Amino acid sequence: MGKVIASITTSVDGYVTGPDDGPKYGLGVGGERLHYWVMGGPWTYEGGHDFVMHGPDKEFFDELVATTGAGVVGRGMYDAAGGWGGTNPFPGTLFVLTHRTADQPPAEAGFRFVADLDAALAQAASVAGDGDVSIGGGADVIRQVLAAGRADELVISTAPVILGSGKRLFEGFDRDIDLEVVKVYSSPYATHVRYLVRR
Repeated sequence: MGKVIASITTSVDGYVTGPDDGPKYGLGVGGERLHYWVMGGPWTYEGGHDFVMHGPDKEFFDELVATTGAGVVGRGMYDAAGGWGGTNPFPGTLFVLTHRTADQPPAEAGFRFVADLDAALAQAASVAGDGDVSIGGGADVIRQVLAAGRADELVISTAPVILGSGKRLFEGFDRDIDLEVVKVYSSPYATHVRYLVRR
């Protein structure tokens, strides 16, 4: 198996969404600014976007997904993204942590609903083979993986925005973890830092 790499985007003040995130408002009020780097520039839920990632953002993203064999995300992220239109857009199977497994999409959609973190990590590792297991949002899933000592890398993309409210990445997290900076990428839309989780 490769590495377990937890990655997420935050505001400068540590929020991973704006207020009222979820299926209706996606990343929450004002939260779309967190993902300008993903969309190649400013966009809104109402106005849409021309998904064209470029420059250091594309270099960072391409390098990150090049070794991905499977992924794990929370149900909140899955729902907020509208299930990505019914098709997994990421490499490998995407395991979705949820207590509501009865509404499992068809296998060809590329999603597998799993009820607990250990099972999701084990299944993702099996599918990934020699590839990495990517841990996406939400914040709660990232905290669980870090608290369990299962992350090899933590990747934080910081958008140049202060949201003031929403969901914080490390809300209630009480672990002491040393990190080592491995690589940094920077664009007008985000600074991406890959950290090695020291054990």
